[in-house]
Amino acid sequence: MSLSRTCLLALAATALVAQSPLVYPVTRKADVVDDYHGTKVADPYRWLEDDRSAETAAWVEAQNRVSRSYLDGIPERKAIEARLTRLWDYEKYGAPSKRGKYYTYTYNSGLQNQGLLYVTTDLKDKGRVLLDPNGLSTDGTMSLGGTVFTEDGRFMAYSLSKGGADLNIWKVRSVETGQDLPDELPLGRNGVGGWAKDGSGFYYTRYPLPKDRSALTGVFKNQQLFFHKLGTPLAQDAVIYERTDQPDWGFGAGVTDDGKWLVIYQNQGTDRRSRIFLRDLTRPDAKVEPWLDKFDATYRVVGNDGDTFYVFTDQGAARGRLVAIQRGKPEPRDWKTLIPEGPGRDVLGGVSLVANRFAATWRIDALNKVRLYDLKGKLEREIALPGVGSLMGFGGRREDTEAFYGFTSYNLPTTLYRYEFSTGKSEVFRQPKVAFDPAAFEVKEVFYASKDGTKIPMFLTHRKGLKLDGQNPTLLYGYGGFNVPASPRFSSATVAWLEMGGVFAEACLRGGSEYGREWHEAGKHKNKQNVFDDFIAAAEWLIKERYTTTPKLAIHGGSNGGLLVGACMAQRPELFGATLPAVGVMDMLRYHKFTIGWMWKSDYDCSDDQAGFKYLMTYSPLHTLKPGVKYPPTLVTTGDHDDRVVPAHSHKFIATLQAAQGGPAPVLTRIETNAGHGAGKPTTKQIAERADQWAFLVKNLGMKLPAAFGQ
Repeated sequence: MSLSRTCLLALAATALVAQSPLVYPVTRKADVVDDYHGTKVADPYRWLEDDRSAETAAWVEAQNRVSRSYLDGIPERKAIEARLTRLWDYEKYGAPSKRGKYYTYTYNSGLQNQGLLYVTTDLKDKGRVLLDPNGLSTDGTMSLGGTVFTEDGRFMAYSLSKGGADLNIWKVRSVETGQDLPDELPLGRNGVGGWAKDGSGFYYTRYPLPKDRSALTGVFKNQQLFFHKLGTPLAQDAVIYERTDQPDWGFGAGVTDDGKWLVIYQNQGTDRRSRIFLRDLTRPDAKVEPWLDKFDATYRVVGNDGDTFYVFTDQGAARGRLVAIQRGKPEPRDWKTLIPEGPGRDVLGGVSLVANRFAATWRIDALNKVRLYDLKGKLEREIALPGVGSLMGFGGRREDTEAFYGFTSYNLPTTLYRYEFSTGKSEVFRQPKVAFDPAAFEVKEVFYASKDGTKIPMFLTHRKGLKLDGQNPTLLYGYGGFNVPASPRFSSATVAWLEMGGVFAEACLRGGSEYGREWHEAGKHKNKQNVFDDFIAAAEWLIKERYTTTPKLAIHGGSNGGLLVGACMAQRPELFGATLPAVGVMDMLRYHKFTIGWMWKSDYDCSDDQAGFKYLMTYSPLHTLKPGVKYPPTLVTTGDHDDRVVPAHSHKFIATLQAAQGGPAPVLTRIETNAGHGAGKPTTKQIAERADQWAFLVKNLGMKLPAAFGQ
């Protein structure tokens, strides 16, 4: 496309915005056809995959002009944004962690675009700012990612990313002086796993940058594990482990608390299974040796005593267990079970070794409980939690005498607690004050039957005294994939929705880890349709129980949840009053051809395989849209710097949807500039996006804001 044509497209969009009824920009169709195992599949919007071309940029601008005009024309939007801003404006503290004499924690005064990192030696004193990302960019899009501290707390390795991208740089800062050292990992997909016990250097992973395409879209493979010694050039970094014969293998590494072992985890994509390799750090000439290398289960080292390692695994226990394994005896017959698999459908979600005991997080019907065990696996006590919600944290070091954890729910901002092991008591450490009344809302868990009769949990939150008359605006949220569980959590945006008179529902779909390995496997590969059936059944249950009705029911999900929304909307367009697919995986035939998309083959099928292609074609949102169908009002959201689920997924989907739409409902896209998949998004952009989404629902669900809204 010539530059003049690009300009004409943008000018045409301006003219189209002013027209009524809503008219979308014309999206050019190209003659692109792929042959999948003898089946021809057209891909007319392939050119939108080039997200840095002038033509794509003009298309993005044109689409945003149409959407902006529509959204800004909704009278309630300003009031919604104002209320969101007020609800967002409260102090947010992260749970402290300690290394050496230093405690560090994150803090946001309320509306700062990015949280700050503070350091103190006394938790009664707020301390000083160790790092403030807000000063690193003019628009608030530079964000702090991971932080890894030395054993003595003197140095911190930390990552920064721009525009929410997964690409990052890593730097090293002196905690005492607040100044950076010269050591730096350049822009890439980097990850620091842990420091040497003496703080002389750190272990990190890195992918070679793609040669064939931009770093925002190119495929990343052949990850390597390095050791960097402080004060030396990166070119001298030693390769600790790589497998050129296994380009799909990824690595992570950490050093045991005693400093004697380097534990190397090998993963393949997002598969829950893993291998563990060991390296004896007490011998300079020691090589990396395979240990738990069958790739048959999840393995995570919790701690060790000499050559005995405490390992969390689902080998022989689909819902998890903790075992003791001797280095020289890796066979399961030689393991000693310390915390066995739970009864019924109870899931052991994770274990940490803190205060010389095991802190185990149990998941029971998608709700958390924390139980403490001695080193022989004897139950000591259960930590009392304040209600229906989720616990976060309870990690630490073996020598610690205290632990910090957060508790949250849909109507409860995250409250931080300090637990003292000597007394067995918890006390409130930080309790935020948000401008709303939590007691006005109730949270409950219900269960419903999916299409095949499977019992599915779902959380409901709404005002107390709700009338079940079928007229309540309801937002149904879901994810359902990659072994990720759904659990109650606080969101200012959710509170605004509740105050607007809405019901918020979150279904615990198969594909997650709510009930362990079998629950996950029941929602992946050839079982993926179960996830969509679970979500559709949740919508039908909400209607049957008279919480809502189709014209008042919206569905929402992001990433894999965006795929969920797109697939369900395509399969049951008459069931929903509106849909909000965010940063979704919409082109299931080509997802594996961009950045790290190939990793998702552990959950999805792949079109490179004939059987996989046939199954993907049954639910791929892009390929199941049909011309002339009356689709519900839809607002797609994505970011132009999303290097995880590249924006081409959403671009091609909305172009196809706009061409196929057979009814009058608006089908729009909102493309955030200088934003990625979601992590690190500035506060201002988060508020603006939610205001647009909620305003879209107000207009299309026929909502009337309560008279007291925002007061």
